[in-house]
Amino acid sequence: MTPSLRIRLIPFLFVWLWSTGFVGARFGLPYIAPFYMLVLRFAITIPCLLLLIALLRRRWVTWAQVPVQMLTGALLHGAYLGGVFFAVSIGTPAGIAAIIVGLQPILTATVNRLFFGAKISRRQLFGLFLGFFGLLAVIIGSQEISAGENGMLGLAACLVALVGITASTVVQKRYAGDAPLLSGSLWQYIGAFMVVCAASLALGEPWDYQPAWQLYASVVWLVLALSVVAILLLMYMIREGEVAKVTSYFYLVPPVAVLQTWVLFGESLSMISLVGCVVVVLAVALVVRD
Repeated sequence: MTPSLRIRLIPFLFVWLWSTGFVGARFGLPYIAPFYMLVLRFAITIPCLLLLIALLRRRWVTWAQVPVQMLTGALLHGAYLGGVFFAVSIGTPAGIAAIIVGLQPILTATVNRLFFGAKISRRQLFGLFLGFFGLLAVIIGSQEISAGENGMLGLAACLVALVGITASTVVQKRYAGDAPLLSGSLWQYIGAFMVVCAASLALGEPWDYQPAWQLYASVVWLVLALSVVAILLLMYMIREGEVAKVTSYFYLVPPVAVLQTWVLFGESLSMISLVGCVVVVLAVALVVRD
């Protein structure tokens, strides 16, 4: 496999890994509170990254870079993951949460265009909007969406998640693009750990869990595959690519997640979902094509 081919495959490896987070959460959350699960996940991830930095002898971020990395982590891992987990835990339909967070590529492109003068071609803009409607079709076709249990608190949590992942992408690209990947990610998780600890304590979550192999397996997968490998791939893509192109790959995550839940849990996959998957793939191709 040539180096150029490996680089082209990185976004799709990231999409698959990121989508498995939904599967891992489904396995583990019945046995533990959502923010406490994130506390444990980040508490295990931090020493893993320390070990990797020591073994690979990677350089450290400068002290001047630390605050930006901690802010990125607080937004990406703390606000985004915390917001989604909390919203779903209080009864917000997962489909509604996914639709709100699915606005991230459009919001990111808008922020970069309005505040930083980033250029977005008409083809890319069309692809971003096409991807959102494809994503909407996937979600509508995969489950019944009802706003009956979606109170204002759940909506607010989803909006926090949307702002978190959007802001983290912009901050990382604009202000921390030259930060070392491993040590930068380490400080990101330190910032996120502080956020989820504070949220868990503020909500009075029990710092306990029900022993179950599903929980142990999900935590191991979420730490190694998501918190280490997927995040390093994301930071690499943000550093090397255009923000519009990188964020467009998030459109692929819900369709891939739907396919996995169909295979693993037997969830139905309607014709609307299949059409939505095809639309999403076409939309991403429009955005990333040179």
